[in-house]
Amino acid sequence: MQPLANLRLQFKAGKQALIDGFLAEQPTQVGAERLVRRIARHVDETLRSLWAQAGMPEGACLAAVGGYGRGELFPHSDVDVLVLLPDGVEAHQPGPAKTAIEAFITSCWDVGLEIGSSVRTLGECLSESEGDVTVQTALLEARALAGDARLFKRMAKRFMQAMDPKAFFRAKTLESLQRHTKFDETPYALEPNCKESPGGLRDLQMLIWIARAAGFGNTWKALSARGLITPFESRQLQRTEGQLRLIRARLHAVAGRREDRLVFDLQNAVALSFGFQNTASQRASEVLMRRYYWAAKAVTQLHQILLLNLEEQLNGSEHSMLRPIEGHPDYRDRGRMLEVATDDLYQRDPHAILRTFLVYQQTPGIKGMSARTLRALYNARGLMDAAWRRDPVNRATFMAMLREPLGQTHVFRLMNQTSVLGRYLWVFRAIVGQMQHDLFHVYTVDQHILMVLRNVRRFFVPEHAHEYPFCSQLAAQFDAPELLYIAALFHDVAKGRGGDHSELGAVEVRRFCRQHGMSADDAALCVFLVEHHLTMSRVAQKEDLSDPEVIAAFAAKVGDTRRLAALYLLTVADIRGTSPKVWNAWKGKLLEDLYRITLRALGGARINADAEIEARKQEARQDLALHSQLPGTEEPLWNTLAVSYFARHDGAELAWHARSLWRHVDTQTPVVRARPSPVGEGLQVLVYAPDQPDLFARICGYFDSAGFSILDAKVHTTRKGYALDTFQAIRPEADVHHRDLVPMVEQKLAAMLQAGGPLPEPRRGRLSRRVKSFPYTPRISLRPDERATAWLLTISTSDRAGLLYAIARVLARHGINLQLAKISTLGERVEDTFLLDGPALQQNKAQLQIESELLDAVSLPA
Repeated sequence: MQPLANLRLQFKAGKQALIDGFLAEQPTQVGAERLVRRIARHVDETLRSLWAQAGMPEGACLAAVGGYGRGELFPHSDVDVLVLLPDGVEAHQPGPAKTAIEAFITSCWDVGLEIGSSVRTLGECLSESEGDVTVQTALLEARALAGDARLFKRMAKRFMQAMDPKAFFRAKTLESLQRHTKFDETPYALEPNCKESPGGLRDLQMLIWIARAAGFGNTWKALSARGLITPFESRQLQRTEGQLRLIRARLHAVAGRREDRLVFDLQNAVALSFGFQNTASQRASEVLMRRYYWAAKAVTQLHQILLLNLEEQLNGSEHSMLRPIEGHPDYRDRGRMLEVATDDLYQRDPHAILRTFLVYQQTPGIKGMSARTLRALYNARGLMDAAWRRDPVNRATFMAMLREPLGQTHVFRLMNQTSVLGRYLWVFRAIVGQMQHDLFHVYTVDQHILMVLRNVRRFFVPEHAHEYPFCSQLAAQFDAPELLYIAALFHDVAKGRGGDHSELGAVEVRRFCRQHGMSADDAALCVFLVEHHLTMSRVAQKEDLSDPEVIAAFAAKVGDTRRLAALYLLTVADIRGTSPKVWNAWKGKLLEDLYRITLRALGGARINADAEIEARKQEARQDLALHSQLPGTEEPLWNTLAVSYFARHDGAELAWHARSLWRHVDTQTPVVRARPSPVGEGLQVLVYAPDQPDLFARICGYFDSAGFSILDAKVHTTRKGYALDTFQAIRPEADVHHRDLVPMVEQKLAAMLQAGGPLPEPRRGRLSRRVKSFPYTPRISLRPDERATAWLLTISTSDRAGLLYAIARVLARHGINLQLAKISTLGERVEDTFLLDGPALQQNKAQLQIESELLDAVSLPA
């Protein structure tokens, strides 16, 4: 028996030697594949030694599961194992079996194996896999390591006999949708997870799992031989998988720990390990990340093609009837998916490439493109050259897509995913995968642009009016939405060139407008929006909106009300497209205030500060009267305040201050009052106290220690030497109820100000009859809305009696509240949208269960 200390030294030294050798050699995909297999074999040997020494129960078997079962282990991946026992062995009861198993698992950790272990009998394996897709997936790739191989073979045989490929497909696709939602449905986050993000290794593994469960094969070559993919696609899948595997292996090795996220802290080190070098114009990390994004993009394209083919094979729908699309003989409707009539359509007629996306927009009920269409587009990339971009027919088609009443968000995302957008707008191609090194963008430039386009588009969609009502109101009055879409596409298109991207982008959009025959007025608006897309945000957030000169200068720059409305809409969409965390109600109020003040100025109203202040005072007096305040009680306070105070607070705030302070004008004790912010989330906090040099710092110190973020501060000093400060503060936690925090803030902040003493140390925080002839696969999407306060559920399925009731039953069973329902019937199909809320929607497992039950409810009876 070999001592554990010796085994530990051998294991760690052997593994480290493999990693060191990998880092020292030229980075290649072959090297990465060799590494992950060698590490797996090294672990195999260690586990077999430990198993042999553990005195395990007779008939027991040790199996590798999960990724380890594939015979692959990245440098710091978990080692997932299954201790498989014959039925009847009581591993959870005191006795020799339990003792031996515990000793084995302990010894694994003692030698440095970070294992994830499960102990099950044969019957338990089969029963648990029936109800848990995670267990099912792990067992799908299991392989025997030690012990009774016959038991393992029985388990594997019975497991595959019990496998339901269709149910497994559905479970894995639902799981994938949830996973993609977690990562904002984009491969282009600035710190992507190379394993779990869309376009990552998990997307490729999912395809192999589904194919393996269905008996189609477990390699790309096997799937190619079966006709599910072409030999070229098989080679591309193998190449992109190898690229992602290489990046992940290097990431683990450089990090020295399990880390699948390409975080900023590691990107440059990993890039240097590839041999990339920093230059004056480009970081090594940018070269690495662009390589990653292009690989992830290829994965998303090929993943969709193969997934659709797998679905057709499993459902037997690859030979299903095709419905002609009226007016478009080159296209068919295959189960709500747009399909080209012939594989060589684009070679015969390159104009059809862009026309495909226009047909996609114009055909009600079409929700995607078939594998045949995606494959044809993938193989047509060489046709999209400079002459194709200059073709007047293609330019007219592109403008027609922008002017369609529906579908811009989906069609432009699809064009980017299929590489068509970057090949038509060559300037856009340059920013695909372009990093943004700042603290608020969380997407690459191309993904941010498409997010902004999507945000602008939502302003024009009635079912999203509840999110930003004022924006939707302005959008409803705007005469040419396509101009905003163009501005969104070009506003950041010159990022990464050096120089002012707004000015360079204005040059690009001017060229686009000229090439596409737009009128001078429309072109001028697009150029203005791109050149000044940051101006309104800057003025609203950084300048004093109570200053008439600021407003006059901004109004002069804008020029007219049409430009003002367009700039406001683009600005809101742009801020919301930088990161889910950047937008808040306070920023919204600042922008809306600037819009309204500027609108009055553009309408000819002279900015009369005295008249504005008097109007606010009158509004405040009316508010005080409604609260039973005696006339004049506000005067002692107001008499101590300068004009700037009245210019920077609206009438409601003036009244709140007066109600709170009329008894305390000469107090020596700090007065703190708080209320839920009238603007939106967070608190509005009033502090009135004798002024002192560190008062503002103390107030900020309290907010910091209490976990608040300050969104705005208005600081005033009265003529009597009192500070009168107003804060907009928010606790970032999703489950916080700010109203409940009012007493705490009022008491603790006042007490801290009165106590004095040294300033506190900063808090250390952590940095979704014809029906029988044309059945449609039900699809469900469950996504958070823009404010993450409710959920949007969309259901697409065949219509039938009692459908809505069936959906409502599922929602009621899970305690889901229905805020809004939009029912749309398209012939034999329904496209329903629901606005929901409920605690169950916040739990991943419950969410998967709800989606699965909804699919059962809307599916046609067998």
